[in-house]
Amino acid sequence: MRSIRWLSISVIVALSVPALASTASATGHRPERGARPAASRPTVTDASGVVVRGSVHQLAVLHAPVGEPITLLRKGTTIQTAIVDDLGSFNFHNLKARSGYTVEIGTGATKTVSEPVTVLDARDTPPQSLYSGQQLDVSNLGGNSGYSYLTTRDGTTLSVTVVLPGPADKGPYPAVMEYSGYDPSSPSTGQPQYKLLLPPSGYAWVGVNIRGSGCSGGAFNFFENLQSLDGYDAIETIAAQPWSDGHVGMVGISYAGISQLFVARSRPPHLDAITPVSIIDDTWRGTLYPGGIFNNGFALHWATERVEQNKWPNDRAPGWVKDRIAGGDTTCADNMLLRGQNVDLLKQTYDHPNPSSALDPEFTYDFPNGSDSLAPAEFANQITAKVLLIGAWQDEQTGGHWANMINRFAPTTLVKVIGQNGVHTEALDPTTLRATTEMLDLYVGHRVPAVSGFMRAFAPALWTAITGIGGMSIPPDRFAGATYDNARAWYEAEQRVQILWETGNAEGFAPGTLMPRGASVYSAWPIAETHARTWHLRTNGRLRKQPGANHDPADEYRPDPTLRPRTNFKGGNIWGADPNYDWQPVVDGASLSYLTAPLRHTISVAGTGSVDLWIKSNATDDDVQVTISEVMPNGQERYVQNGWLKLSHRKLDAARSTQLNPYHSDELSDMRDITPGRFVSARVALLPFAHQFREGSQIRLTIQAPGGDRPEWAFDTPATNGSIVNLVAHDDSRPSRLVLPIVPGPDLGATPAPCPSTRAQPCRAYVVPAPNHSVPTS
Repeated sequence: MRSIRWLSISVIVALSVPALASTASATGHRPERGARPAASRPTVTDASGVVVRGSVHQLAVLHAPVGEPITLLRKGTTIQTAIVDDLGSFNFHNLKARSGYTVEIGTGATKTVSEPVTVLDARDTPPQSLYSGQQLDVSNLGGNSGYSYLTTRDGTTLSVTVVLPGPADKGPYPAVMEYSGYDPSSPSTGQPQYKLLLPPSGYAWVGVNIRGSGCSGGAFNFFENLQSLDGYDAIETIAAQPWSDGHVGMVGISYAGISQLFVARSRPPHLDAITPVSIIDDTWRGTLYPGGIFNNGFALHWATERVEQNKWPNDRAPGWVKDRIAGGDTTCADNMLLRGQNVDLLKQTYDHPNPSSALDPEFTYDFPNGSDSLAPAEFANQITAKVLLIGAWQDEQTGGHWANMINRFAPTTLVKVIGQNGVHTEALDPTTLRATTEMLDLYVGHRVPAVSGFMRAFAPALWTAITGIGGMSIPPDRFAGATYDNARAWYEAEQRVQILWETGNAEGFAPGTLMPRGASVYSAWPIAETHARTWHLRTNGRLRKQPGANHDPADEYRPDPTLRPRTNFKGGNIWGADPNYDWQPVVDGASLSYLTAPLRHTISVAGTGSVDLWIKSNATDDDVQVTISEVMPNGQERYVQNGWLKLSHRKLDAARSTQLNPYHSDELSDMRDITPGRFVSARVALLPFAHQFREGSQIRLTIQAPGGDRPEWAFDTPATNGSIVNLVAHDDSRPSRLVLPIVPGPDLGATPAPCPSTRAQPCRAYVVPAPNHSVPTS
């Protein structure tokens, strides 16, 4: 989810957006859905300039004397006490939605008491006048673009940049919002792809920084419910602009993709469609603690970047923010005053060892099922906007867990999905850009989908910047000549899930391009035609159809994460056609390896898989990594996918688990140490993936300590120095096994993809391991 750095300024300038008129028709504003009316904006300012601002289950104090004691009261009863911070502010959290809160600052004769303010309920809907009474600037940046601020329901202002497709008086236009904590509202920097691509397609593009980031006011707190409600207010403000036709969608990759799911949960009345790409489905399980093991590689680095980026004063703040303040932007300067109240994301990361402990407590006031507040998969069924999900199985940042969300949406919500092998930027490849255009044109633009000439001309430069090679183009429009009604009916009748197979191995293209070898479509995920195929772990490192015999010995290994590199990447452009991978072989004695016989037929695998282990240890807990790879007849081995499990997290959620997808509870009350010397059942979930294993290839399963197989994920597994001894049993009473989802797949040819080619699937020479060390079991 790091800021994407693919385009140089020279490329952006050379391919700047022309002012094009929209082809969308004006349809007017839709009426708001019924909801509870909100109280008037709950902000008061006293004679000394102290501002007291009620918010959704929060209350902020600004411009107060530094270091003074501060007391929050309601009807004379003390609720919380604090000290005004070095920026003259304090932000109270976890407050009940009520009127009559007051703030006392100071003591004795200098004590001041505020007028009463109201703390809001998340279910309250602001009056339409909050939105229609605002006008976003669309001219002060030159042409048809402008920078300004929008005001949310609690009085916080968010920084906004708007780029129109033509003059404001030539509208109205459909609009798209990009919303994140990077730099979407920066007039000059940020992630430029959608800002450049969509105005020439007839859409007003609006970049908004979430509270506590950029020049936006408020305090930063990772995906708190208030950010979702700010997004609601931003959507409704955009819809109410005189240049808007009232139809709004959301776009964005990574951070700006994930935020779409959180905003859509709040159901803004004018939000038609979202197009989240390169996303997560569960903050805790998906990226931060996969299998219960702390990801102190990418996840920790990303959290650290957010803390450093958003604090104030800050020499390392985004340059555009410092420039605006230095240039006299008093709103941006004033919006820094709550940065001392940013919730410490690093502390959150370390202090929340299970999903429920990471929930937003303010969310539970209004929505009792608060355990899902940071897991989009758990609230996906509340989303009613149309959805296009795009992701990569081996995404080096957000991972492949996202696909576990697909079947969590309500059946009545239109959800289209594209999944493929690859890295974080696959979601902007030729096929997916066309798919994004189709979703936006049908449900936001309300027109027959057609990729603009500018997008067709600009996109190849984008892909060359990503991969280092050219020759790619967006596929032809699929609905040319159709009426709008026919195109929409056709689109909605199509299968919902598309898998792109072997991206990077397209026939007629250079290896590593953003083009797939083949594609297939399915009605749902998990794929309805899936059948589970089982291979049992056997002696001598074999994977076979039949389980082991009664007295088969167990296999011993001594896991130690220090024996291999923490990652498999040496540096450089991980998104390039041929990244500088360094995928080291497993270490004999510190790992176990199992191999099928050469496959007699090609098999297509798509979905989640399960590695079901019977394991014992001389330790009370341990971290396990499993890896699936393909050993090809030419002696090369290709990475396919991983899974992880901290053994104390082995307890399954029986209601959510299946033969192919073990879903762990991960709750503190269900965590159990293992008893040294006693075998336990531990099922390790493989992240979702799709891969075709060719006839003659062999499927390999390795078991070892975490690390060494991913470019940016690394794990907080301590060195063992060989002191931990694990045994994996595979006799008839303790049948350890690999279970994979077999599906109907396309004909990709008889020969495996060459090395290198398939994106995010590095190869290495297959090294025959030493035989697994067998130990008799009682």
